[in-house]
This record gives sequence, C-alpha cells and structure tokens, in this order.
Amino acid sequence: MPTTERRLLLDFEKPLVDLEERILQIRNLAEESEVDVFDQIQKLEERADQLRQEIFQNLTPAQRLQVARHPRRPSTLDYIQAMTDEWIELHGDRLTGTDDRALVGGIGRLDGRPVVLLGHQKGRDTKDNVARNFGMASPGGYRKAMRLMNHANRFGMPILTFIDTPGAYAGLEAERLGQGEAIAYNLREMFRLDVPILCTVIGEGGSGGALGIGVGDRLMMFEHSVYTVASPEACAAILWKDAAKSPQAAEALRITAQDLKQLGILDQILPEPLGGAHANPLQAAATLKAAILENLAQLDSLTNAQRRDLRYQKFRKIGIFQEMSA
Repeated sequence: MPTTERRLLLDFEKPLVDLEERILQIRNLAEESEVDVFDQIQKLEERADQLRQEIFQNLTPAQRLQVARHPRRPSTLDYIQAMTDEWIELHGDRLTGTDDRALVGGIGRLDGRPVVLLGHQKGRDTKDNVARNFGMASPGGYRKAMRLMNHANRFGMPILTFIDTPGAYAGLEAERLGQGEAIAYNLREMFRLDVPILCTVIGEGGSGGALGIGVGDRLMMFEHSVYTVASPEACAAILWKDAAKSPQAAEALRITAQDLKQLGILDQILPEPLGGAHANPLQAAATLKAAILENLAQLDSLTNAQRRDLRYQKFRKIGIFQEMSA
C-alpha cells in the first residue's frame, strides 16, 4: 500500500490495513513466482470486506466524527460537479465587496431543472484549507448565500444547501463585520422563502455556522456525518477544561445522524458506501441526487404557503419533550 494512502487512514482502520497489506504482499509474490493463489486471495478479500463492515457498523460518535472530517471526504463542489448537468459559480456578497471562499454557491441544472446550490467548502490540503479558511465562513459568506437564496426565490428555483463546517469563523474581523447578525438574518429570512429548501449535512455540521444555511423543508445527513451545537473538543474544554475528553463529550452531545433521527431533528439518513463517502464519492453523489429528486417531487406537490407553514412547524417542534409522570 502506498505511503500516501497510509497517512489518510483512520486509527480504528488499523486491523483492516494489516489485512490489506497481507493481500498485497501475496499478490506481489504470486506475480514474481507465477503461483496461482486466487483462492487464497479471494478468501482474504472476503475477510477484509467482512471486517470493514464490522468496523463501520459499530463506530462510536467520536469515530464517526473522524470519518466526517476525513480529508478525502467529498466536498460541496465535488457533489455539485457529480450531480449537476451544468454549473455556474457566482461570487460576492454585493455589500462588502468580498467573496468568501469558505462558502460557495451558484446556479446549476439537476436533471434539467434549474436550482441554486450553495454550501461550505473545505480544502484538500493545507494550502487549500488556508485559502478556504477550513470551511469556516465569514459574514460575507452568509450574506452571499442569502443573496443567492433571494435570487432563487425570485425566479422560482429550489435551494439545495450542503453543510460541512466546524463552525462559523470566530475571528475578530468576522465579529467586526457582524457575524452573529449575518447568521441570524439568514435564519429569519429562510423561513419566508417560497421555494423548496433541502439541506444536507455532508460532513461536519457545527453550531451557528451550519445553521446559517440550515433552515429548510427537509434536513438530510449522510450516515457518518455529524451535527452539533459545539465541537466535542470545545465542549470538553468548556465542561472539563480538558480537550482529551472529547470522545466522552461526543457521546453526550448526541451528534450522530442516528441520534438526531431518533430525536426528531433529522428527516432522512443517507447511506454511505462501505468505508465512508470518501471510499466511493460517485456512489455517494448518486445516493444524494436520488434523495434530492425524491424530496423535491414531494415538496412540489405543496403550495408555497403550505411549505412555509411546515418549515415553521418543523423548527418549532425541535427541543420539545414530555416528562413522564411518576
């Protein structure tokens, strides 16, 4: 196995790596000696598939967070390129004269239908991550997103948002430019839009940075993505003043798609290819596209007023619980 691949492996995948390296060694030995080892390799590959299933079916919340943050996990632009017939990226917030590269958006066609697509964009390497600010959007990014959503509403185009951020940028400059106001404005304005809005957590959904483009008629999540009010590291640092306790915080925060579906916050869990979305990005994109088209067909049957009311009621119900009498 190439060294570059080994660096991208997650710690809980170590048993699988050892088995795959053994398969590779046998293959190389067979090529050199021209020995037929087909049956042996087939049995080892079946064992590898079984082990991979066992690993990814029993991930802890902290391990799912690792998968959600995998550097090769498909990004917003990856999904857009794979799903759309054509795509034109639009730039600028038309207010401060800036163009936030951590939050991208534009117009595309999904099976011939015009849609507006926008989402957080992380980088592939250190240089790209710095340019994209690690997917942490500034106030200009959220204002750009709102400009594009207003454009979609004016021309009757559905809005598709892709959430993948550790949180909104919390730097001094972001605060000076009104980070809190920009996100709050988006939250309010997205409730009044007439067009269908579909939101998907494709990786890491963190705090208000995720909510700034997260008010929709449907909320979907990939099965190994996470959605949380604060990162487990931040939560652990606040509660226990020890970031090393982040796995404990991840358990308590209920950050997984399975937890959120049980709590009634999430509408649909999207299955990932075995090994995570990064193991087969095209398959993950096909799954997402099918889910989007299915949900759009359902939302198209509703009037604008019905969609707005259901969107409002959906968020009013979040956090409601009943206490059982003793």
